[in-house]
Amino acid sequence: MWTIMTTEEFDRWLCEQDESTQEKVLAALVMLERAGPSLRRPFVDVLKGSLHPNMKELRIQHKGRPIRAFFAFDPARQAIVLCAGDKTGNEKRFYKVMLPIADAQFTQYLMCYFKE
Repeated sequence: MWTIMTTEEFDRWLCEQDESTQEKVLAALVMLERAGPSLRRPFVDVLKGSLHPNMKELRIQHKGRPIRAFFAFDPARQAIVLCAGDKTGNEKRFYKVMLPIADAQFTQYLMCYFKE
């Protein structure tokens, strides 16, 4: 089993979702917890354009909606789930908005990680 941690940004987003969406996202996180870095497409994909070369997205389909949860593995190989959203209807803009949020969250996390 792999360690999965979440940011407040992700936790807030998850709390705003309906129960069935929460269940689907949590089921995807369980898959990530079990498989760790070996989880691949169609469940996980590497993101291009990130400041962090190990930035990935957890790809979740729920009721025809493409939900994406951005995450990365830290130096201790723990998954940090940074932020998430529904990219329905704004696929191109979605990454322009979400990737900077994920990058900022992971940069902040790493700064704290290396301080300890």
